[in-house]
Amino acid sequence: MTSRGSTGKGPAGRRKGKKLPGRPRQVAPTSATVLSTATGARLDLVGGADRDTSVQGVTLRAQDVQPGDLFAALPGAATHGARFADQAVAAGATAILTDPAGRVELSRVLPPETAVAVLIHPAPRTVLGTVSARVYGNPSQRLKLIGITGTSGKTTTSYLVEAALLAAGHSVGLIGTVETRVNGVAQPSSLTTPEAPTLQALLAAMLEDGVDVVVMEVSSHALSLGRVDGAHFAIGAFTNLSQDHLDFHGTMRAYFDAKAQLFVPSSPTHAVRAVVCVDDEWGRRMADLARRPGEAAHLQPVTVSTGATPAHWHAGPSDLVGDGTSHTPFTEPDGDHVLVIPLPGRYNVANGLLAVAVAHAAGVPISTALDAVASVSVPGRLQRVDRGQPFLALVDYAHKPGAVEAVLATLRGQLGEGPGRVAIVIGAGGDRDAGKRPLMGEAAARGAELVIVTDDNPRSEEPAAIRSEVLAGARAVDATERPVAAEPIREVGDRAAAIAAAIAWAGPGDIVLVAGKGHEAGQEINGVKHPFDDRDVVARALESSTPQSAPAGSVAAEGDR
Repeated sequence: MTSRGSTGKGPAGRRKGKKLPGRPRQVAPTSATVLSTATGARLDLVGGADRDTSVQGVTLRAQDVQPGDLFAALPGAATHGARFADQAVAAGATAILTDPAGRVELSRVLPPETAVAVLIHPAPRTVLGTVSARVYGNPSQRLKLIGITGTSGKTTTSYLVEAALLAAGHSVGLIGTVETRVNGVAQPSSLTTPEAPTLQALLAAMLEDGVDVVVMEVSSHALSLGRVDGAHFAIGAFTNLSQDHLDFHGTMRAYFDAKAQLFVPSSPTHAVRAVVCVDDEWGRRMADLARRPGEAAHLQPVTVSTGATPAHWHAGPSDLVGDGTSHTPFTEPDGDHVLVIPLPGRYNVANGLLAVAVAHAAGVPISTALDAVASVSVPGRLQRVDRGQPFLALVDYAHKPGAVEAVLATLRGQLGEGPGRVAIVIGAGGDRDAGKRPLMGEAAARGAELVIVTDDNPRSEEPAAIRSEVLAGARAVDATERPVAAEPIREVGDRAAAIAAAIAWAGPGDIVLVAGKGHEAGQEINGVKHPFDDRDVVARALESSTPQSAPAGSVAAEGDR
């Protein structure tokens, strides 16, 4: 079995590296005047500061300031960052980026003897990426940066691309939901895409360590909030789009428009080259937006399809073997090949084909990429937990209606005509898009004989209220639209108890899917993150039951601890 966080038997699992500091060790000073000119911010010299005041780092958090830093004092939802400027200056900040309201606040909080250069911009967040990139020497212009966006599949596609690049001999950085790592050496990630100062410092540290390619998940929040401003993307990839994050974007069109910033030629963050999966309507729209009339053919978007839509890279029907590996023939402009990935489901075929196309666009031979992706596992994505039980226990990150529907359809396909049943343990996160909750419940009820609705990450919301919305969708599904042997929908608020109940229910040949949290190692309740890893909880539940031998021909992704 592979360990959690590895990429299985492939190159990424073997590659050695070392831990990186959060910032590069060497940073050439940048003057406040240069930053003012580059951003159009007005330069206000306070105390003994002068126009040559130098900056050697950037941070949004006063408590993280190091000597020589620029402190980005931005307006927030509850308070203005300028209120903490005295702490930043005391820690050694030589410059402050803020807005006019922040400048007024500085006059109140800074001691009279303070010497600091103040950059004043009406919308400082819009220039923070440019400032951060400039301070850290524009690292993304000196390495190949690959951005992957979409609702589902970003993490899986990123791991597959990383494996292909490593197999081709590159030194590779990965920045994503599960972790940030260099050549397989990992550290936890708190955001899918870090804030601009953290991102640019990380890219510079990777470059300093010899990295030549970085694969990065790019969230819609990051594109909307300017976290990737100042980044130069060599390649942008699009997976798909389905309902998610409407609490932030409001509409699907606004959500799509945020993603499109990585592809529209007029966008300052657009990638030089685009690789787009056109399996859904949104992908086809994205490919159209990424086209560049009158420009060279190699700059036009490369399309990928696993369905009826014509594309440059097109997959045929898949064969699923007993261990869950998909074998899929596909064509691309220069020939025919077979894609083998150890992940079941047509959506994973799309992820795999997209990854190989992206790697090829980055200069990796197709044969090398195919060999590499054939043995990659992804933490928390259809990850098997095996303690000798006669049924499959899987943990997956599916937390959107489309993802829940897709993974259940895949598992039902694995059962075939056999007597096996499917159980799903599912919940929904608090303080997030509430509109998707009943849709998730509906998808669960249509695809599983047993549905146990439980808590996910309630955050600041009342857990029972969240469960009631998921339950409403599940219970609204007519009995004729559920599997033949479907049982009444259950509600078990305690997530560990819900998982134990599903494990106790399962019999030989069944499948238990614990959905929603995947790789996450905590459960957030009222602002406190409690230790909770679905994989550990499933393992304990299995170990407390009678050990039995797993049946031959069991189907699942690798990745048990």
